[in-house]
Amino acid sequence: MDNNKTSIISDSSLHNGQPHDISRAISAEICENPRPNLKEWKGIWVFAEQEEGCLAEVSLELLSMAQFLAKKRRAEVSVILLGDGVESLAEQLLAYGADRVFLAEHPTLKRYSTLPYARVISNLITEIKPEIFLLPGTSLGSDLAARVAARVNTGLSAHCTNLDINDKGELRQVVPAFGGKVMATILCPKHRPQMATVRPGVFRKGEAQKKRGMIERVPVEIRPEDLKQKVLEVHRGKRPARAIEEADVVVAGGAGIGDKDDWKWVERLAEVLNGAVGGTRPPLDEGWISEDQMIGQSGKTIRPKLYIGIGISGVIQHVVGIQDAKVIIAINHDPKAAIFQTADLGVVSDFRKILSILVEELEKSTSSIRGDRATLRP
Repeated sequence: MDNNKTSIISDSSLHNGQPHDISRAISAEICENPRPNLKEWKGIWVFAEQEEGCLAEVSLELLSMAQFLAKKRRAEVSVILLGDGVESLAEQLLAYGADRVFLAEHPTLKRYSTLPYARVISNLITEIKPEIFLLPGTSLGSDLAARVAARVNTGLSAHCTNLDINDKGELRQVVPAFGGKVMATILCPKHRPQMATVRPGVFRKGEAQKKRGMIERVPVEIRPEDLKQKVLEVHRGKRPARAIEEADVVVAGGAGIGDKDDWKWVERLAEVLNGAVGGTRPPLDEGWISEDQMIGQSGKTIRPKLYIGIGISGVIQHVVGIQDAKVIIAINHDPKAAIFQTADLGVVSDFRKILSILVEELEKSTSSIRGDRATLRP
């Protein structure tokens, strides 16, 4: 990744208070409102995503990053948790380092709904004025973040791959831009809070500590207009047998696989290596993998001991999801494929020829090992 190719974009890049492009109409209301007194906005917030009383791992990952940012800002880290009967999750968040958990409990908040959640959070932001607000880049978090940002008149950077504090104390929000050709640093110097979403797996969660923070209950105001949406039924898709973010070995395929019959090579190699199957956007669009298996900026960030990419070109949107793998092997028939710049080992060949031999030899080795173990049993 070329760190020299960096574009700085900020909310000061406006013409007469308005952006030059088609976002003019969307931003008009924000630009016309008085700018906040930035000295009044303090502290770093994290939205804790939970479903049916289970805390999403990405919430703890964001909490870890918030602590890193808080040290630089000498600020307090707060987590906002919404639900019903979820006080035990608040205790868990304190154990992972939150200084304060704002707990909003109400039967209406038991299951996520955009309008009630947005009202509770935006009201709390207006009252307490956090400097930074981080949310998961999940379908839930992305939906909520956009609504809240609009209500409190601030900007939002989506799917950040890194966060830091610059020498002015502003949040540096790094995202791939212009088709992945540059890493853009987004700044929001004139509006608060500075908001960003981050996909699961981008940051590492910290270790549980001795609980030291406090829980503060938040009054919940639900208006009739917040109840326009109603969840009638929940359908859960089939999850992969093994989560790619937890696997030591990940075998991933891209557009170069070609068709569903050849996709079986990816699955066979993953099976013989006792690994997980992943992929890029094209296999997802074809229905060969689920969203939980997509790797990259719009999917999962993984850190396996071994990653094997087959038929993957290596655009930056995918590479940001695998760059922390210990060993990266790429198989592609195109010697100029960008994935070879990231790979520790590159194989330029038709993947069918390579995998037919590799899978056969690995299966023989596995069978031999199993036979040896059987012989040694008393």
